Amino acid sequence: MSHAVEHVLVVGAGLAGLRTAEELRRAGYEGELVLVGDEDRAPYDRPPLSKQFVRGDIEDTALRAAEFYAEQRIDLRLGTAVTGVDTAARQVTLADGSLLGYDHLVIATGLRPRRIPGLPEVSGVHVLRSHDDATRLREHLETARRAVVVGGGFIGCELAASFRARGLDVVLVEPQPTPLAAALGEQVGALVARVHVAEGVDLRCGVGMETLVTEDDSVRGVRLTDGGVVEADLVVIGIGSIPTTDWLADSDIPLASPAEGGGVLTDETGRTSVDGVWAVGDVAAWPHQSGRNKRVEHWTNAGEQAKTLACALLGTEVPAPQVPYVWSDQYDMKIQVLGLPGLADEIRIVDDQGRKFLAHYFRNGTLVAVVGAGMTGKVMKMRGLLRLPATLAHS
Repeated sequence: MSHAVEHVLVVGAGLAGLRTAEELRRAGYEGELVLVGDEDRAPYDRPPLSKQFVRGDIEDTALRAAEFYAEQRIDLRLGTAVTGVDTAARQVTLADGSLLGYDHLVIATGLRPRRIPGLPEVSGVHVLRSHDDATRLREHLETARRAVVVGGGFIGCELAASFRARGLDVVLVEPQPTPLAAALGEQVGALVARVHVAEGVDLRCGVGMETLVTEDDSVRGVRLTDGGVVEADLVVIGIGSIPTTDWLADSDIPLASPAEGGGVLTDETGRTSVDGVWAVGDVAAWPHQSGRNKRVEHWTNAGEQAKTLACALLGTEVPAPQVPYVWSDQYDMKIQVLGLPGLADEIRIVDDQGRKFLAHYFRNGTLVAVVGAGMTGKVMKMRGLLRLPATLAHS
C-alpha cells in the first residue's frame, strides 16, 4: 500500500460510493475517508424503490445502519453538493463555496433521469431515481386510478407490475416493438410482454408519447405519436438516465460524448487519465467487452467495480473480472441476466413455459449471455461457461 494515500474523497453517496468506501477499509486503508452526497438521506438501496417501496411493502431502504459510518471511520457528509473540481490543486468546491481537499478523488455521482423537453409543468407527472421521487410517487398512488408508464425498460416494466399490484389500470408505452427490446432483444421482450398482457397491462408498443393532456395544472392523459389519447391521472416517464457530470464540465477530467453514452472515461480499474482521479458505478465509462468504454448501470457491477478500484488505488492485487449479472422482479417473475446480451447476433429460446423461460445469446457462435425467468438454477450454472469463451453445440 502506498503511504502517500492519506485523504480519499468519494463524491456520490449511492451504492457505488458506499461500496468504494467499504472496500477501501476492507483492503486496509487507514487514512481519512470522506463520503459526500447531495441528498439528505444516508446511502440507500435503489432497486426496491420501483417495487417493494413504491407498493408500500417496506419502509427501510438504508444500505447500512447509522452507526456503521462511525465504526468504519467514514466521514459521511449529506446534503452536500459538489459544484466543481480543481485537479491541479486537488480540491473540490462545494455548493456553499467551501473547498475540500483530497489525495485521491473517486467520482460516484451516478445518474439523473432523462426528461422529455417541452412538456408542461403539471402535477401527477413523475420520474423515478431518488428516494424522494419514490416517496412522492407512492403518495400519489393512494388516489390514482389510471397510470401511464412511458418507457418499457426495466424500471418501466417494474413500475407497471407494481401499479397493477396496487389495482391501477396501467398503460405501458414503448416505442420499440416490445418491452425490454433494447436490453434483451425482441424475442425475449415478447415473452415479457406476454406476461404483462396476461396481468392486465394495456401494452402500446411501436408508439411514443407526443405530449401531456392537462387540465387545471394537473395531468389528465397522454397524447401518443399515433394521434391516440390515453386518459391518466398519473404518468411516470422512464426513458433512461443521464450521467451526472455537469460539475466536471470545466475540469480536465475526460468525459465520453453523449453519443457514446456519456460518463467519466477510465481504464479497467476505474483510473482516469488525470492523476489521483477515479470513477465508479453508473457514471463511469470503463472498458467493456464490446471493445469500447461503456457505462454499466447494474447493482452488482457497482460493487465489483468498487472492489477493483479500491485494490488498484491502494496498489494491491486487483480481482479478476466477474461475469456481468442483473435481475428484475416483475409480478411473481424474477428475470435474471447473466453476461452481455447486447453483444449477441443470435438469440435462441431454449425453454418456454409461459412465465418461465430460458434464452441463450450467441455472438459468432460463442455464448455471450443467458437470460431466464423462474429458472435460477439453469441460468446460474452457465456462469462458468460465460467466464471464458464458450460455444454451445447448435441443436
